[in-house]
This record gives sequence, structure tokens and C-alpha cells, in this order.
Amino acid sequence: MPQVITVDIAKCMGCHSCEVACAVAHGASPTLHEAIQQDPLPQPRMSLVAIGEAAVPLHCQHCQDTPCAAVCPKEAIQRPDPDGPVILDEELCVGCQACVIVCPFGMIRMSADGKTALKCDMCIDRQQAGQPPACVEACPTGALELVKDADIATEVQGRIRKAMEAALQEHYQQATTS
Repeated sequence: MPQVITVDIAKCMGCHSCEVACAVAHGASPTLHEAIQQDPLPQPRMSLVAIGEAAVPLHCQHCQDTPCAAVCPKEAIQRPDPDGPVILDEELCVGCQACVIVCPFGMIRMSADGKTALKCDMCIDRQQAGQPPACVEACPTGALELVKDADIATEVQGRIRKAMEAALQEHYQQATTS
């Protein structure tokens, strides 16, 4: 069943709890206290962008056509389950950045050391353990929600893509006029 992390921008207060929780969930230490002592610091697989007065949490959209997987020379990006998230195997990644270039939403970025790509995996390990994605669980206002209903997820994903395209376009325009 397709899933999507929905965002209610009206509820987001821009606190960055989602980013911190994501970084900790993908780091080597299980707690924030330990994670902030890591070197290098763990990095989130999603980002929070300020667009005007709004804060917009941005995630990988786990595209059905997966352009990132299509260009990966090492097949480090796969969708193991046809209805599941697109997963990046950091062990296989060679850091060629092809996925970064072709991602239509700019949601794949390179690690701080530039050796591997980073992308949202919807916290597949947490979900398999019966927990929601870290960003969803950490959101104090409930602005983020994991939607599992196939029809709703497909409809919402379309709306999110349109909103992300508009937000990214506005962000780009603001960056080029500043």
C-alpha cells in the first residue's frame, strides 16, 4: 500500500524537531544527548525550508518512476517493495551525485563528507518495528502525518508535489533576486 508523509503547513511552526529527530534516527547513537557528541554530527534526510512566513518540511516523494534509481550506476537506490519507500543503500553508494542531479524535488543531498547521498527512507526500520517515522513522531503540532491509505496517499502525494514545486520555485526566485 503506497504511503506518504503529509504536511499541514498551517500547523508547522518551524521548530526543526522533525530534522533533529530524523538525524538522530539515522545516526549511530540512539539519543539526542549522544548524537550531538558524534563526530561528524548525524544528518537529517529531510529539510525544513522557510518560504516567506511559512515553514515547509520537505521529504523525498518516493516517486513511482524513481528517476534517482534509474540513474544510479551501482543500484544503490531501490524500491524493494513496489508499494514501499525508495531506499538508498549507503554501503553501495559511490557518491557520484547522479541521483542528486535528477531528483525533481531536490530532496537527495550529499553527506557532509561528500562520500554518499542521503535521502528519506520513511524510517522503514522504525515502521517495521511498529513505530512511525521519526519526523512524524517528533512533530509537536501534528503537522506531519504518515498516511497509509492507497487512494488518499496517491491524492495527497499529487497535492504535495504541486505544493513542493510551487515552494521550490518561490524559494529559487527569492534566492536569485537576493
